[in-house]
Amino acid sequence: MARYPAVFEPGDPPRSGHVTFLDPGGADTVTAAGQEGGPIVVRPVPATRVPVGEAVAALARARTDASAHPSVRFWGAVALAGLQLVARGRVLPGVSAGDHDAWRAGPLDEADVRRIRELAAAMPAEARTIPLDPAPGEMRPAEAQQAKAESEARPAEAEPGEEAEPGEVGSGEVRLAEAEPLVRAFLDAVADALPRSPGAVRATGTTAYAAAAPVKVPHLRRWAEEVSAGLDSGVRLSLRLEADDLAASEFRAVVQLHSLADPSLVVDAGELWQGNDPGFGPRARIEATLAVRRAARAWPRLERLLDNAVPDELSLTGGDVEDLLAGAAERLAATGVEVHWPRALVRGLSARAVVGERDPAPSDLPSFLGGHHLTSFDWQLALGGEPLTAAEMDRLAEAHRPVVRLRDQWVLIDPDLARKARQRDLKPLTGLEALGAALTGSVEVDGEQVPVEPTAWLRELRERLARPADAGPPAGLAATLRDYQLAGLRWLVQMTSLGLGGCLADDMGLGKTITLIALHLHRAGTGPTLVVCPASLLGNWEREITRFAPGVPVRRFHGTNRDLAAEGFVLTTYATMRLDAARLAAHPWGLLVADEAQHVKNPASGTAKALREIPAAARVALTGTPVENNLSELWAILDWTTPGLLGPLGRFRARWAKPVESGDGEAATRLSRLVGPFLLRRRKSDPGIAPELPPKTETDRPVALTTEQAGLYEAVVREIMTQIRDVGGMARRGLVVKLLTGLKQICNHPAHYLHEAAPRLPGRSGKLELLDELVDTIVAEDGAVLVFTQYVAMARLLERHLTSRGVATQLLHGGTPVARREEMVRRFQDGQAPVFLLSLKAAGTGLNLTRADHVIHYDRWWNPAVEDQATDRAYRIGQTRPVQVHRLIAEGTIEDRIAGMLAAKRSLADSVLASGEAALTELTDAELAALVELR
Repeated sequence: MARYPAVFEPGDPPRSGHVTFLDPGGADTVTAAGQEGGPIVVRPVPATRVPVGEAVAALARARTDASAHPSVRFWGAVALAGLQLVARGRVLPGVSAGDHDAWRAGPLDEADVRRIRELAAAMPAEARTIPLDPAPGEMRPAEAQQAKAESEARPAEAEPGEEAEPGEVGSGEVRLAEAEPLVRAFLDAVADALPRSPGAVRATGTTAYAAAAPVKVPHLRRWAEEVSAGLDSGVRLSLRLEADDLAASEFRAVVQLHSLADPSLVVDAGELWQGNDPGFGPRARIEATLAVRRAARAWPRLERLLDNAVPDELSLTGGDVEDLLAGAAERLAATGVEVHWPRALVRGLSARAVVGERDPAPSDLPSFLGGHHLTSFDWQLALGGEPLTAAEMDRLAEAHRPVVRLRDQWVLIDPDLARKARQRDLKPLTGLEALGAALTGSVEVDGEQVPVEPTAWLRELRERLARPADAGPPAGLAATLRDYQLAGLRWLVQMTSLGLGGCLADDMGLGKTITLIALHLHRAGTGPTLVVCPASLLGNWEREITRFAPGVPVRRFHGTNRDLAAEGFVLTTYATMRLDAARLAAHPWGLLVADEAQHVKNPASGTAKALREIPAAARVALTGTPVENNLSELWAILDWTTPGLLGPLGRFRARWAKPVESGDGEAATRLSRLVGPFLLRRRKSDPGIAPELPPKTETDRPVALTTEQAGLYEAVVREIMTQIRDVGGMARRGLVVKLLTGLKQICNHPAHYLHEAAPRLPGRSGKLELLDELVDTIVAEDGAVLVFTQYVAMARLLERHLTSRGVATQLLHGGTPVARREEMVRRFQDGQAPVFLLSLKAAGTGLNLTRADHVIHYDRWWNPAVEDQATDRAYRIGQTRPVQVHRLIAEGTIEDRIAGMLAAKRSLADSVLASGEAALTELTDAELAALVELR
């Protein structure tokens, strides 16, 4: 209906009013005025009436809808104003003309009145096309139409060129509502409709002013008028400060009164009491006294005005002025009382934090950034942007009055600024803290973010981080680096030469391994490199080092063979590193590399703690997903590569993670400036990164449940939801996880859920049928496919099924030995098995499987970043054919709903599954039922 004109019809009480849409298909009929190339006429038109309370939210949304009718957008703007008034508590009790209980919008301040008038001036003609009832002696619309017809049958009496006045038909019988009263009536209707609920009835013990049904309350009229008179005053108060003696900080606060009805009317209270009343009305003195009383609640010092016969002015001491500067003026402003300072006073004093001003540029940057030296951190005050001298700062610190003479002018001093002048030396910063302040432009002081100004040498260090080192391909590298790989090498050389770590977060398949091999060669002579990686990547690292750095020693620290080397590369797994951390920590390492660093995203895990125990001259993290779920994972990686950069985890969560994950764009920008130099992120889709990569097509493939699956699905939902409603705490969370897991297994195959020992597989699962079709087509076209599932049991069922159909298949999961994994990868790449079944958790990272030109996600993981990594086993450098990704989704099930959530999760700020299944355990019973319902 937003496409049709909308008119507001007031009611008594106001909440009974309607928003009427002139809808050709409406069930109601109204009389509307219109003009079709001639004079205004009235006629009955179909319409749809919607109660104000039901229409407000839709109107507020429609105000930005370009396809909505202008009148609808107009009432949407008025609805928003009404909602904001109610949200601010601007509602007053009243009694309508019909003696009904009614809330109304008020009290209104000057800004409210100005906004109402602006809205009224912008009202489209269509927003008030329903005529008012005629005044006594005037004709009704039907009579007007008859008179119009008769007048048209007679010769025209008007002079040539003379036209009827706007809004008239013949002799002027059509009367439309005036714009401003109609806007106010709509605001009253919103105020009257929204505060009413059954809860309000229970709270008040009466239906008056609480229930939606009208209640006759003529006996409350005087009470409502008294309440309104005390709050909805016709005047607004302000204080004009005048200086009697600036040197002695002696001031007077003169009370000024502003008319709400006409904001241009301003008069001193003393003149009003002397009889100078330029349009304030007979209640002006009472309203002014009430306004002073309300202002005194915000600043009790004003109570002394009420002791005077005329509340016109008040003498202020220096302490009073300091109180105003320290927050009382802000509290008064919040109540609508402005404080006007003398023009002779300058208020241009400001403070900023300055880092490193008293320190020389460090000669040993690695030592400085490693935390061995502290940096000065001071408050610097400025007047009009010009820093104060040390002598001026001392004069300010010694002053005990709110006004000080500086540079031949009187300056108003905020007590907080005076405190900063007295306590200008702040706690020194470490080198990384100083660098972080220079990068973000702000620093935290006593829980508050303040702007910071780095000294010249800190600015130069900041700029140096933005400039890659002048390094070329190192000697001994048996490969040609791509341009972006060379840029990554230069960045790593710059960071490690400064004693800083970094996270190379390129997409999977862009060559992070060869870049690290080049870095090792460039750092020749600084010590051996230790690489910690998943077991499945040991062989890949060894082959790549042998291939691209021939002659460089490389050995595995794994299994029974745990030898350490004085040079070259040492490769180990996260599990081995955790078991033998003390021995590894005792060895001198020139470079420590954590591959697939998301494995240590939990800083409290034993693996992460063990990794932190190993010292090295430089640390580099490699990962394609520095943030999988939340920003705490980014902290875990960067706090390992560059300890101290982001501060303790608790402070990082409060200062950065919570604001950014809540959508704070400014915080996100500051965090990007802070971590940007320490994290290099390139994607395959970035211009110029991997132009030779073929296209990738991703497709969601919905499948229907079989009858058996649907029956199982509904039975499990019914059974476990009944249990969930009867328990709480951990027991409830466990049942929710059990429910979600069971439903996903049913969507996969009934045999998966039922744990059948010798199942019949064909004909029981929609997913399996689609998988057969896809595999048959892929194999017939001489293609190869990776099939990922998060369940090893389901992978075994698929292996059994495909093998029975004569399809060459192999299965890799977490229990597959390292040597066997490497052999399976070789067989697949050689084309010996066109279907590779993979456990998502065990094989979602690290493997190079470019023989595949299809990827099938048989079931969905809770994080799209994990699925992307799995897809990148095939879609990586070396892939020459287009890659097609197929995601199998059971229609109408939880998988359908999760698919929509996963699409939204690709933006961290909009994440709705930040903790995977754990987030879903916190849903209410109703929300959970809606999520799992079979549709």
